[in-house]
Amino acid sequence: MGFAVLLAVLLIVGAVAAVVVQRRSNGAGAMSDLDAEAEANRWVVRLGGSLSAFTAGARADRTAARELSAAAERHRTARQQLATARTPAEYAVVTRTALEGMHHVRAARRALGLAASPGQPPAELPSPDRRRHQGDHVRT
Repeated sequence: MGFAVLLAVLLIVGAVAAVVVQRRSNGAGAMSDLDAEAEANRWVVRLGGSLSAFTAGARADRTAARELSAAAERHRTARQQLATARTPAEYAVVTRTALEGMHHVRAARRALGLAASPGQPPAELPSPDRRRHQGDHVRT
């Protein structure tokens, strides 16, 4: 009987230690799946809202039209990625794509002589991979 109690206590201590080690290895700044999904969705929705704010007159300016077209493409891509994303890494790709679109919106606003809209992302993208979309250049 004493052996069974000792074995049970050791199993419980081992389980607690495993949970503590796992949480520490994930890091305090790691996003959960739901947090990553919410963050990605927030930027996709914000990009869609930014695109809907432009009128047909914005298409008259060639630079603005090119930037809005690139932003719309990023929005379509981000929506498709969001529909299939399941892990924080996949949601990070969605967020990155939406942020690229927001940078194109910023460039379009600048080409039209408009002030930057509130809630714009930082001037630099969070990841160093700026060449994912070949042929497109992010203008800030």
